[in-house]
Amino acid sequence: MHVFDLLIIGGGPGGYLAAERAAAGGLKTALFEARALGGVCLNEGCVPSKTFLNSAKYYDHAQNGAAYGVTASNVTLDHAKVVERKNQVVKMLVSGVSAKMKGHKVTVVQAYAQITGQTPGGFTVTAGDDIYCAKKLMIATGSNPLIPPIPGVEKGIESGFVLTNREILDITALPKELVVIGGGVIGLEMAAYFRTAGSQVTVIETLDKIAGQTDTEISALLRKELEKKGVIFHLGAMVTEISTGEISYKKDGKTNKISAEKVLLSTGRQPKITGFGLESIGVYVEKGAIVTDELMRTNIPGVYAVGDVNGKYMLAHTAYREAEVAVNHMLGKRDYMRYTAISSIIYTSPEVASVGETEETAKARGLDVEVVRISMLYSGRYVAEVSGEEGICKLIVERTGRKLLGVHLLSPYASEIIYGAALMLEMHLSIDEIKELIFPHPTVGEVIREGLFLA
Repeated sequence: MHVFDLLIIGGGPGGYLAAERAAAGGLKTALFEARALGGVCLNEGCVPSKTFLNSAKYYDHAQNGAAYGVTASNVTLDHAKVVERKNQVVKMLVSGVSAKMKGHKVTVVQAYAQITGQTPGGFTVTAGDDIYCAKKLMIATGSNPLIPPIPGVEKGIESGFVLTNREILDITALPKELVVIGGGVIGLEMAAYFRTAGSQVTVIETLDKIAGQTDTEISALLRKELEKKGVIFHLGAMVTEISTGEISYKKDGKTNKISAEKVLLSTGRQPKITGFGLESIGVYVEKGAIVTDELMRTNIPGVYAVGDVNGKYMLAHTAYREAEVAVNHMLGKRDYMRYTAISSIIYTSPEVASVGETEETAKARGLDVEVVRISMLYSGRYVAEVSGEEGICKLIVERTGRKLLGVHLLSPYASEIIYGAALMLEMHLSIDEIKELIFPHPTVGEVIREGLFLA
């Protein structure tokens, strides 16, 4: 039996960062990952999709540079080379994670881990022919694509006609027609890439808006921009059947059909809580996710759960912070998890970035707020660099306490700006305190300060 201080099941963002922090803090740590270190984010999600979208931006800029005094001819996008570069980027970053684990002396076990129970010596896990034991156990198993019970979907996946986020990133030929089922973040990002690359793209979404919980006004503006680029949306529509080369969906009581060469299933994700013996130690699960407190503890002393598996915020950066909180608690350091200032981003062009309350959530909570809208045209850099795209900064301000409660951006660079807004919310800065901050000029981000002078 191999004895450790901490066993971590899952080598995604939460798992590998927890291993790094724990080992640096003196805990003898073993990390179990059956596939590749980095998890979905690094191998099948966040990072590879950004390589796709960056190539699309280069292609779009080359095609539409005339307004900026730049013209080019015979510009092409080689999708196979985009995939090749994606694979190189992923390989390099996975190697980097592996090097970090080695540098911190984390024992990495490349095998499926199975929790087998709890003994006086701690929790036991089997992997291959070996048994591991530790006083503390962390679950960081992530999530799986949600496969809806649509007639024909399973057969479509088997045949390769229906793809999930994993397979879509490996196809080397552009589909002539791509139907995306689901208008959430993954669906929108892939719709944006494949449309720019040359595919005819249709998005079918059951809700009457895209982008999930994104502020309704912002999501409507994003849809408008994507429609300008040629993406077709069917909102308030339900897919009723999938057959080879064809999708049936119902909208306004009528059944419609649309042809497709490929279908991307992007209907959400669900925590991965089965298949590794979680039930053997009695961890409490509610609504398909492991229940955790503000210290990332489960109901079983010594067992923690971080990342998608606890179902709170399925974002890599949330998993990072949850991992740090959990490890800090193990090491006796005072810390706790806070979820009020977690930013979310959609890396389309333009980008969407949000943090804090939306106009809808503020009203639902009965908060007395003022909503400030300011065009990105207030930013000199935006005017200098952007032509033909509508950009907006939307601020949610508490009237009585004069605090900033939410920031929502539709703009290039939004992903690189939003952390500053998150810091303002996390530090509970007043509007007057933020006004005293000196924003660099000219930047797109200074539009936040301009907006607050309108509050």
